[in-house]
Amino acid sequence: MQTGARVTQTSLNDLGWSPFFADQLDAVGGTPDRVMRIAAVQRSKATGLGPRGAVRLTYPPTLSAGDIAVGDWVVVDPETDVIETILDRSSKLARRAAGIEAKTQLLAANIDTLFITTSCNEDFNPARIERYVVLALDAGVSPVLILTKADKTEDAQSYLAQAREISGKFDAILLINAKDPDQSDQLRRWCGAGKTVAFVGSSGVGKSTLINALTGSDQATAGIREDDAKGRHTTTARSLHFAEGGGMVIDMPGMRELGLHDVAGGIDELFDDITDLATRCKFRDCAHVSEPGCAVRAAIEAGELSEERLERWRKLRAEDQLNTETLGQTRRRAREITRQHKAQLAAQQRFKGKPRKSGK
Repeated sequence: MQTGARVTQTSLNDLGWSPFFADQLDAVGGTPDRVMRIAAVQRSKATGLGPRGAVRLTYPPTLSAGDIAVGDWVVVDPETDVIETILDRSSKLARRAAGIEAKTQLLAANIDTLFITTSCNEDFNPARIERYVVLALDAGVSPVLILTKADKTEDAQSYLAQAREISGKFDAILLINAKDPDQSDQLRRWCGAGKTVAFVGSSGVGKSTLINALTGSDQATAGIREDDAKGRHTTTARSLHFAEGGGMVIDMPGMRELGLHDVAGGIDELFDDITDLATRCKFRDCAHVSEPGCAVRAAIEAGELSEERLERWRKLRAEDQLNTETLGQTRRRAREITRQHKAQLAAQQRFKGKPRKSGK
């Protein structure tokens, strides 16, 4: 794992420390010398950065790799390097983990800006971009859309126009040739001391090239397949890096799936035009199909709202509701299993404590 040039000693401020976390440290009785920021998460250990440099950290029995995200601030036992406490997060990105069983997968924590990266080619997908924007808005993170490979198309302005139609919630939309250092420098306005940015997007869109430019590191990069504009994975795990000039950068591998859950607030914010129209419908439970007095249908008929946008809103809401309910059921089942296990252990302890009757 590369974390930039400074991997020996660094201050907490260099890592993004703020009063939000300092107040928590006072509450848990910790001291600054015991604080570290998670730079990488593995199955059995994590890598933390702090005043002592890069340190391999161990999980206590109450935590596992799935409970910790890259970007987390933790309090560590300095003698054993065991993680004692995870400080509350200022922001959190999470998705429904791939697979049949409903589980949450933490992606990253304590981020200020999310760089949503896509290319001016077949990778450009409004529905996928909307998912990333929902994730950012629900977490209270500023989304910035980066359109790469602008130098490889004669229709870059068309992609820019499509991007603007997706949402007015972007902090900025940038057309960039990732291999041009001068253009990559546009991203530095969101970096700086105390700031953390994260990159998301498909493989092969230029994330690693942009991160190299910001951090001065030399991560492996790979091109794209010419037949479908899809890249080969060059980042295999989330990791935290120092940005040149201050701040931190979180790199995340390309995600084939971004299952949403418990992000209703983000959906409402991204589609605030539909949310507002729905409040004007005649019926509170209007399905926006053919009901009389439907303000949403009226907007579509007037050309103020597209049917495609309405359908994407419906799909995201339905997915979020289903995944949130399913995850809730999974948590309830897990709590019930835990209660049963504790009851069995208690019963065994009581049985062991009883004196045995001697046989005749």
